[in-house]
Amino acid sequence: MAGHSKWANIQHRKGRQDAARSKLFSKLAKEITVAAKMGDPDPDKNPRLRLAVKEAKSNSVPKDVIDRAINKAIGGDAESYDEIRYEGYGPDGVAVIVEAMTDNRNRTASNVRSIFTKSGGNLAETGAVSFMFERKGLVTYPASVGDADAVLEAAIEAGAEDVESSEDGHEIYCADTDLNEVSNALEETLGESDTSKLIWKPTTTTPLQLDGAQKLMKLINALEDDDDVQHVTANFDISDEVMEQL
Repeated sequence: MAGHSKWANIQHRKGRQDAARSKLFSKLAKEITVAAKMGDPDPDKNPRLRLAVKEAKSNSVPKDVIDRAINKAIGGDAESYDEIRYEGYGPDGVAVIVEAMTDNRNRTASNVRSIFTKSGGNLAETGAVSFMFERKGLVTYPASVGDADAVLEAAIEAGAEDVESSEDGHEIYCADTDLNEVSNALEETLGESDTSKLIWKPTTTTPLQLDGAQKLMKLINALEDDDDVQHVTANFDISDEVMEQL
């Protein structure tokens, strides 16, 4: 287990989810507005918007915030954002992908570069590290939804590619282009998921000791604190022993 799921565990332990709540709401609302502006404002007719709304609800974003974000796109008051991907290396050579939405490319590039430099990493060219990841759809369910065999059977029926089950819950992976269909099919069998989203799944990982893990956390925290950054993914692997020390 590496990258996104391990990082979620670290965030939970550090209590950052509560501290960054309003910032998270703002980023999720931005994704909803962009999705609604690019396609139909009805989530049932716009797969990207449907997934954005679902992700917002799973993070307890209030309904009025979601509605306001959609109405912003309908009313034409929404800013125009460019979607940009940055790639770089963190401490100990960990590969990092940063996804941003910005109305000022120069500002965002400058900020991201500065954060990498200050945290002992370096920004690289696009394509420098993304070959170490696969673009996948991820649907997650709590462990209480069923045992590993039941979830695996439901995932196969839904057209998913892989399932990772643990005491923390079930992670169901599918092709990025199949996420909407797989998510809908799983909902019919298992009910509402915790989350459904596109991710970068590491194909290789870099093990980190305590010092490297702490430095990487500093880098990821700083990147996630930037208003233009939507998602940060890294291909690190941290042992349970090191996790206990964080």
